[in-house]
Amino acid sequence: QSASEDEIEEWQPESKAPKRQQKAQPSEKKPVVKRQAKPKEPKESKPKAPRKPVERKPRAPRAPKAPKPLKAPKPPKEPKPPKVPRATKGGKKQQALAGGGWSEGPSSSHQPYGGKKEEPEEDFAFDEPSLKRQKTSSAPQGRPTRLPTSGRAFGEDLNMNWDLIQLLSERTGVDQWVCLNISQLFKEENTIPFIVRYRKEMINHMDADAVRDVQLVLEEIYALAKKTQTISQTLKKEGVLTAELEQALRNCRTADELDHVYAPYKKGSKLSKACRARQLGLESAAQALLQSPYTLDLRAWVKPGSEGTHIILPMVLNSLLEDSRISCLSTSNWVGGVGVCAVCRLSQQVMFFLQTLAINRGENLKILTVKVNIPDRVKSDFCRWCLNVRWRPKGYPREELMKILRDAVEDSYKRLLLPLLSRSYRAKLTGSAEKESIAMFVRNLRQRLLVCPVRGRVIMGVDPGFRHGCKLAVLSPTSQILFTDVVYLHGSGGNREADKLRHLMIRYSCNTVVIGNGTACRETEAFFADLISRRFFQPLDVSYCITSEAGASIYSVSPAAVKEMPDLDPNLRSAVSIGRRVQDPLAELVKIDPKHIGIGTYQHDVSQSSLKAALDGVVQECVSFVGVDINICSETLMRHVAGLNTGRAKSIAEWRETNGPFMNRDQLRLVKGLGPKSYQQCAGFIRINPLDHLNNHSALTSKETCGVAVVKSAQEKPAAKGKGKTKASAAVPTLPNPLDQTCIHPESYAVARSFLSLVGGSVDQMGRPELRQCVEASVKCQGLEALAETLNTTPDTLQLIIDGLTQPPGFDIRQDFEKADFKRGIVSMSDLREGVVLTGRVENATLFGAFVDIGVGRNGLIHKKYITPDKLPADQRRRSLALGPGEKVEVRVLNVDHQRGRIGLDLIRVLR
Repeated sequence: QSASEDEIEEWQPESKAPKRQQKAQPSEKKPVVKRQAKPKEPKESKPKAPRKPVERKPRAPRAPKAPKPLKAPKPPKEPKPPKVPRATKGGKKQQALAGGGWSEGPSSSHQPYGGKKEEPEEDFAFDEPSLKRQKTSSAPQGRPTRLPTSGRAFGEDLNMNWDLIQLLSERTGVDQWVCLNISQLFKEENTIPFIVRYRKEMINHMDADAVRDVQLVLEEIYALAKKTQTISQTLKKEGVLTAELEQALRNCRTADELDHVYAPYKKGSKLSKACRARQLGLESAAQALLQSPYTLDLRAWVKPGSEGTHIILPMVLNSLLEDSRISCLSTSNWVGGVGVCAVCRLSQQVMFFLQTLAINRGENLKILTVKVNIPDRVKSDFCRWCLNVRWRPKGYPREELMKILRDAVEDSYKRLLLPLLSRSYRAKLTGSAEKESIAMFVRNLRQRLLVCPVRGRVIMGVDPGFRHGCKLAVLSPTSQILFTDVVYLHGSGGNREADKLRHLMIRYSCNTVVIGNGTACRETEAFFADLISRRFFQPLDVSYCITSEAGASIYSVSPAAVKEMPDLDPNLRSAVSIGRRVQDPLAELVKIDPKHIGIGTYQHDVSQSSLKAALDGVVQECVSFVGVDINICSETLMRHVAGLNTGRAKSIAEWRETNGPFMNRDQLRLVKGLGPKSYQQCAGFIRINPLDHLNNHSALTSKETCGVAVVKSAQEKPAAKGKGKTKASAAVPTLPNPLDQTCIHPESYAVARSFLSLVGGSVDQMGRPELRQCVEASVKCQGLEALAETLNTTPDTLQLIIDGLTQPPGFDIRQDFEKADFKRGIVSMSDLREGVVLTGRVENATLFGAFVDIGVGRNGLIHKKYITPDKLPADQRRRSLALGPGEKVEVRVLNVDHQRGRIGLDLIRVLR
């Protein structure tokens, strides 16, 4: 290590190797020194902020550090400027936030508790993969949790050599204090919807997707630590675990690194050539080749069948594991080729994510062969570095000895390193592609679920068909089934069936028709459009819309549909589902597996567990943020509320059937299986409408005294020996609480009442204009932050209270979102001409563009190159995908291919 110190400086990436070797020796003491030194750096270096941006940055910190006894080992590293920032934990995080370049000035570790964000708020970039960032760049509001000394206290149970919070911050690009708060919140079993809505000040206003990304990385880190402990225990039992090997395992930061370290010790694998050479006693010969080649006599070591050069290979690979140079070479210094497709830099080609999944599918189907081409200069650079720097003999070797060393290095590159680079590159490429594809699914699903419901209408759902007829279902404004039938609109008896339709629609006062977009959709649409144009349904003013019927057939034969509509034919259940998708898209679509509702692409080519977890998470987010009326919602919808699951939803439904409707949120505490934590997570997302109490038949079997009921759980029985505890009797109020209609969490009820007293309002005025005026006047006069301080709460919590108090009764966050597009006429594809301007609705969004329904029976494609920032509202300028299902757009027809049924569109603007 010491013989080639001067030459190492000429090879920039190498500086890591000796540095990490020094770390491995004082394994117990070195981290302790860092933990003691790090908290001192922020305080001492704050006054030096003006000197940081100067070029003398590497030299400036060295002067004060020299006299410190704890920094004594660092003077030898003085001439290594590139490594000075990497020695600090904050520097790595700063690099992640700054997009890969070292940031001048104080690093974030000097201000660990501020919400400083160095990137601009505008992060639109179509040519880059989606990266979740914090919503705000201002300082955090509220009281963020402070980092413990050295930031290691939180992850001490992992027993690793790295800092959990620092590693999480590096891999997510989120400030350390935010990462610590999120980790603590997840450790306390909080759900993402609860965190995003009621703990905003602790996460610096991050959105649900960003928090979910942090959660995934945190789970990966915990899995890595658990796997490391398992491997360590296995190697210890086998008697091969040394102190150096244990430190190497604990230093691993990724699963790939851990696999590389563990690979030589895996049980059951074939004995490597290096092991065979070591068994033959050739290890000392290899050491002599490197340490004192002038004393090595090859003839004395030559034995039949020996392969002595292979003893060099583990040394080379161990060096690679300690050095990140190879990963740098594989991502920065070369560009490979996959098949006939050129591989471009991932940060500049989001389109290649889609190509990657397509290539992987072709390879799995044995249709094509994939090969990663690595330029020859990588091999030459690697071999030159090994021979001249890292493994240079310490004496003058003879030519035959250099040939042995050269052959060993070349063999290690060809047989071990080259396959490793190829696998690593493809794994990273596939991982990025899957992540982007799943993110696209999440965005599409969220917009599909949050389409504005159509309230107060009697709707006729139509599942179109030719041979088996069109299935009809007439639904009440509350989605109750009024009538079902099958009509044959496309045969000789069309006139007779039209009379039947008119009779049904007048009988049930139905003026809205919803047609599924499956087989015979366009013909059925033309049939209704013709009747509407002839005013056939007078005096009713009838309109219709087309909706996606993806997944309706699967749902119609599912156990949930059988339980909900046991006496109905499966074909008629499809018509019911189609109609309900317009009445309340969220309540209906949660009954169907998100993978079956026609969103996204390449859903079968990504990790199914990751896709399911992400889609289930966004369903829970949407259901929770919209809120559910606990007294009328279905059990299926209820199980998607944050804090609830299938068992708890079933228990709530049983309690509701036994005791009648819930009078207030407090009664949820009486439900079996709903403990304090579950109640905390779900209470803010559950609504209790006072109108439901009018239908209460006094089914409660409890005693009421002064508005308080003493209710015994139906499951409460004398506990048998060895059995678990049962829920005891509890005294809860039975009077309705108006605050239970709002998004205000019960933990903030006292603050809400204090605020009402402060502004001179009352609970009875909730949602009225007079209370809104009082609130607006108080906020304008005193300011939100001053009011929050007076009430001893945070501005975010107070704003949520203000929203809950001033929103009208029955407020739905979806009322401002996209709505179903009803129409009375039809345009055919033959009517389209180039240059015609039309309005349409986005049906699906992909990485290469968006498909838009313009009402001609075929969806047109807006290619990605036509979706530019200047055509989008400021709040929609996201990464990768700027349009989503359900959004209304104005488009221009670019080309029409009648033969292949393709329509090319150009985006003009997004309609609001």
